[in-house]
Amino acid sequence: MQKILFLADLHGNLPATLALEKEIERIMPDDIWFLGDAVGKGPESDKTLDWVRTHCRHFISGNWDIGCVETGKLCEKDSSTYDPDQLEWLKMNRFYAEQLGKERLEWLESLPQEDEVLISGINFRLIHGRPVAANFHPYLTMDELRPGYTDTKGKLHNGFISADCHMPYILEMDLGYAVNTGSVGNSLGVTNCHALLIEGELGSEIRAPIRLTILSIPYDNQAAADVADRFPDLPNREAYKKELLTGVYSR
Repeated sequence: MQKILFLADLHGNLPATLALEKEIERIMPDDIWFLGDAVGKGPESDKTLDWVRTHCRHFISGNWDIGCVETGKLCEKDSSTYDPDQLEWLKMNRFYAEQLGKERLEWLESLPQEDEVLISGINFRLIHGRPVAANFHPYLTMDELRPGYTDTKGKLHNGFISADCHMPYILEMDLGYAVNTGSVGNSLGVTNCHALLIEGELGSEIRAPIRLTILSIPYDNQAAADVADRFPDLPNREAYKKELLTGVYSR
């Protein structure tokens, strides 16, 4: 059996990311997938994105990744031509685009928005959530989760793995498993760093035993909040800190 790690939603939180790195060194996965949102919200998006590029082998983008790319494009244009919504978007997100710089933004723009992986006879669709699909929250009904199994080309999968909602879960229904990685750096609910570990036969079409585990890794949340205080221009800084410390969405 191989160990395949799925992680997402680092959101500029380097202390949480480094806590995950220590766990990775312990479990030694055979493969690592990034399922979107390395950037945004937190103060060190450049460092968390660089970490993803160094430690992961497969990548898809998330809504914040794409949003930062679009912000970078707005930064290059004459702001006098913007409508009020564009100006507000630029005001809120310029910090991240400028911190990331052109090369990182171009790399983010190159990423696909969905993929798939075959493990122990289960062909999992891989998505972040938005903008390709819904934000698949754990409290949704089976009917509301059902669209997650069909990709944008119309292919029906017998499992899907998403992120985006920042709350990990493993659910099952008639179509198969619906799984969420949780968030590395901006968890809602339990304020640990979360990721998903699957152990199974990678690439096998034959049904075989499979193990799905949510990793829940404590880290120094207060230290991560203190890092944000070193970046006075960070948008929604107090809301971000509150989310780290309480696990309650603040915006």
